Amino acid sequence: MLTILGFAMIATFLVLIMMKKMSPIAALVLIPALFCVFVGKGAKLGDYVIDGVTSLAPTAAMLMFAIVYFGVMIDVGLFDPVVRGILKFAKADPMRIVVGTAILAAIVSLDGDGSTTFMITVSAMYPLYKRLKMSLVVMTGVAAMANGVMNTLPWGGPTARAATALKLDASDIFVPMIPALAVGLLGVFVLSYVLGKRERKRLGVLTLDEILVDEKVETKVEETETVLVGAGGSGSGSGSKTPVATGGSGSGTDAEDEAGDAARFQVLDPNRATLRPKLYWFNALLTLTLLIAMIMEWLPIPVLFLIGAALALTVNFPHIPDQKARLAAHADNVLNVSGMVFAAAVFTGVLQGTGMVDHMARWMVDVIPDGMGPHMALVTGVLSLPLTYFMSNDGFYFGVLPVLAEAGAAHGVTPLEMARASLVGQPLHMSSPLVPAVYVLVGMAKVEFGDHTRFVVKWAALTCLIILGAGILFGII
Repeated sequence: MLTILGFAMIATFLVLIMMKKMSPIAALVLIPALFCVFVGKGAKLGDYVIDGVTSLAPTAAMLMFAIVYFGVMIDVGLFDPVVRGILKFAKADPMRIVVGTAILAAIVSLDGDGSTTFMITVSAMYPLYKRLKMSLVVMTGVAAMANGVMNTLPWGGPTARAATALKLDASDIFVPMIPALAVGLLGVFVLSYVLGKRERKRLGVLTLDEILVDEKVETKVEETETVLVGAGGSGSGSGSKTPVATGGSGSGTDAEDEAGDAARFQVLDPNRATLRPKLYWFNALLTLTLLIAMIMEWLPIPVLFLIGAALALTVNFPHIPDQKARLAAHADNVLNVSGMVFAAAVFTGVLQGTGMVDHMARWMVDVIPDGMGPHMALVTGVLSLPLTYFMSNDGFYFGVLPVLAEAGAAHGVTPLEMARASLVGQPLHMSSPLVPAVYVLVGMAKVEFGDHTRFVVKWAALTCLIILGAGILFGII
């Protein structure tokens, strides 16, 4: 009964948010509360929620201060060179922009944290997608899949969990998987090329000159509106925007080369007041130190981001009013993401507290035919797709994987093969409603979670199967 209710709860949640009948926060809270009553454990709902909140509180704290930290780094111009590099590669070609999104997400994912990857990727690419009227779910989908493949790094989480659960060395699991994961990442790049070609066909290829003209027209409109408001006595004019496309006459002669246009077309205003060019190397060193500290585990990640955010604010904005202004500027993202995480705590708390997760895992194992015993690594790889999507990594690696490994051992399948196969589902896992980082992605990209889910599931599942196929072909799994 608990198995049926568990799957029914997850299905109800997904259907309601994909049909946009409920907001994700409301669905994450109300649906598990209702099912908790159905199970007959409504009296213990408070305990389950507190347990869930307690377990996710460090994650929420990490996300809050990570958003503040990277928000400040974006404000002061740390990532402007990255944006310029992507622009130089992408120009105004939708295909190149989508491929650039995948490359950027994969590179930034080396820090092992999905939330920071999505913050940097969306901050860099979102203005481009908006300017060219490209599909934002393409951006979120490609970024999530690239990060999902890179999430298998030993310091990313899943590999360490698999190693701990089966008492193995993480490097023994990960290093042999590199060829299969490389094929999976290549698959993401190919897919981003195909999706980019589709966007190019839909939108065409604009030149930088055309975009600059559009920007100049918009700037003229904004300036006219500002003048009109000022004439009416209601506008102070203090919030006027610096035009992104600078330049006087706008003659656009042929002598003006592409490099000059690219330099002028910047998605982050090069004249914004928050830039701190004299502190660039301090901010770069601080960020590098923070990432090294995360990888080396010198301190818990929430503590690192708390200290990093405090340092970044104090050094870059020594005056308290400026610090308050920066915090206020990023308050929407902080509230949206942290609220989503605490709402997800209700969902996970009820799933685990009522025993639904345990019953779902045992049912999955029991339905495997005996004849599949010698192929348990393949079975584990396939099961990792739905299981890591419908439950947390902790639930899968510590609750399900040991049971699957035991069944495999009885048929001569080594724990190492089982551990490697368990990593296959990560590209899909990163878009699970139980992953806090995905709410950073869709929140900053202003994409509905249901729209993201509808788009990404099929492509992420295909990426997982590519990794699984490569693993079998190379004899790794």
